[in-house]
Amino acid sequence: MTTQPRAKSSRIESSRIESNWVSIDVETAGPDPGAYPLLAIGACLVADPKVAFYVELIPDQPAADPASMAVHGLTMQHLRKHGTEPAVAMEELQQWLAEHVGGKPVMVGFNAPFDWMFISQYFWYYLGHNPLGHAALDIKALGMGLLRVRWGQTSFTALAEHCGLPTTLTHNALQDAQQQATLLAALITGPHQAPSPPSTHPRSRRRDPQDGQRT
Repeated sequence: MTTQPRAKSSRIESSRIESNWVSIDVETAGPDPGAYPLLAIGACLVADPKVAFYVELIPDQPAADPASMAVHGLTMQHLRKHGTEPAVAMEELQQWLAEHVGGKPVMVGFNAPFDWMFISQYFWYYLGHNPLGHAALDIKALGMGLLRVRWGQTSFTALAEHCGLPTTLTHNALQDAQQQATLLAALITGPHQAPSPPSTHPRSRRRDPQDGQRT
């Protein structure tokens, strides 16, 4: 487990950024927490992304989806040798949240339901509760509402490009969590061009083929 202290603060000064917002990203061995293990957790404060947490977990299930493993490049062999026991990892994350977050933490994610379901499953299984609760702030949904665009226009690349930020994710859980935090802050605090008028025929909207993609 790696934590980074408050030295050389990168704190974002804005009343719109809540001190209890925590950006969290996970890397996994597959799409289902009931069948595939959680492999890595990265977290940081949205208000100060250098205040951060990272841990790699020993896989507690053998299943691994090749497509998922190719995304992040972690290997089961490496994690079995160098990872942290899941129960210990979740306890360390809980302690980090208690130490650094003011008030009840609000999880922030990009496609937050994916990351939340793994985090919640592991908190409940190993600690018997989830300190993050049952709600999370999804950056894609926020971007859709803030910019008044379609769901298919809320990929990480599209939103980061809109905010003038780097558009490539490394798929290291901590680095992605920090990029998410920076993107959310830019969306919340930055000026935005007037959006195009919304469709006048909401009932005729077709399902976008990008819906649900974690991009």
